[in-house]
Amino acid sequence: MAVTPDGKQAVSASDDQTLKVWDLASGRELRTLAGHSSFVSAVTVAPDGKQAVSASWDNTLKVWDLASGRETRTLTGHTEWVNALAVTPDGKHAASACRDHTLKVWDLATGTAVATFTCDAPTACCVFAGDRKIVAGDASGRVHFLALEF
Repeated sequence: MAVTPDGKQAVSASDDQTLKVWDLASGRELRTLAGHSSFVSAVTVAPDGKQAVSASWDNTLKVWDLASGRETRTLTGHTEWVNALAVTPDGKHAASACRDHTLKVWDLATGTAVATFTCDAPTACCVFAGDRKIVAGDASGRVHFLALEF
């Protein structure tokens, strides 16, 4: 579940391969975002509130235009399901934590992976601390502190 920065909408992930956009004032469903082929495991909203990024057990991330509900990009490169994701405060990059033991950093404008970090166990969670620092945890209990250079 993620909430837009203005607090007006929420986006929920589902095991039925979809996401739903909700109006928080009325509780009304605004639209359904369909495109993943397996469980949607995580969702986050970009700081501008205009797009959402979702992660799935179909090994992909998808970028969505929240106003139209249209899928704008699919990010591929993981070999197993994606557990978690985060977006930088400037909205330019996303990080994805995956069961394949990797954490990937993506350029959201181009859809390309700009960095890959490999853990000793499945990567379970990640968060940005600013635009160039990531804290990630893996299934072995380790916490990784990463500094990006790009």
